[in-house]
Amino acid sequence: MVKKLSDTYELNNGLKIPCVGFGTWQTPDGEVAVNAVKSAIECGYRHIDTAAVYGNEESVGKAVRAGTVSRDDIFITTKLWNDEHGYEAALKACDVSLERLGVDIIDLYLIHWPNPIKFRGSFERTNAETWQAMEELYQAGKVKAIGVSNYLPHHLESLLKTARIMPMVNQIRLFPGYTQKETVSYCREKNILIEAYSPLGTGKLLDAPELVPIAEKYSKSPARICLRWSLQMGFLPLPKSVTASRIKENADIFDFTLSPAEMDILTNMPNHGGDGMNPDEAPF
Repeated sequence: MVKKLSDTYELNNGLKIPCVGFGTWQTPDGEVAVNAVKSAIECGYRHIDTAAVYGNEESVGKAVRAGTVSRDDIFITTKLWNDEHGYEAALKACDVSLERLGVDIIDLYLIHWPNPIKFRGSFERTNAETWQAMEELYQAGKVKAIGVSNYLPHHLESLLKTARIMPMVNQIRLFPGYTQKETVSYCREKNILIEAYSPLGTGKLLDAPELVPIAEKYSKSPARICLRWSLQMGFLPLPKSVTASRIKENADIFDFTLSPAEMDILTNMPNHGGDGMNPDEAPF
């Protein structure tokens, strides 16, 4: 079991990935993003998660370069957006992300969604072409690992018809009460690491009646209980904040262990955080 923020999981290609990532979704580009990422690094985070569509890759790169920690010790994830699917477009999009980040290599590059509306009539063929580009980026050394996000089993089954390299990560929406059991089980069978985005249910979980008494027992915030649950499930959570005190607080999840009974309560509690979007119906 991981014991500190910089401890790692091992991907199916042998690459080590820090066990908690710092999320930057909805973090405005510019000073807010730079300061948030710098605060995260100062608090011990060594894994920063961004995406082309977040519009803050440049700020993430600036914060990483401005910090006191070597670039080699920071794991950067970014993602290919929906309008850049296809072989040539994906190759070009990666180069753009590299330039925006100001780095020579991306640690983890993900396809953000499996079935964009632009390609909805031909998603299987387009995914195959996109994944071919991802594989070539990996083999060329532009990225250290490749994976997907928001993929359900049928998207992965489709991808694996032509894939030469197994995805290393699937980043999906996960939190107590919303466990996506079928997708998690499928990925574990294929040795694909599960990353949990919105691990706090976009904040909607924090007053859940099942969660509050457990938080009180451990004298921890409900957010930290959610993140601890995610780690004990074997997921890689991606908490997000722009407030320095909360960024630090969300890192304080390694000095307690939830009991099996508490884990069961959290896993099977009602879904207070919403289901998110069906990737085959998302309007983008």
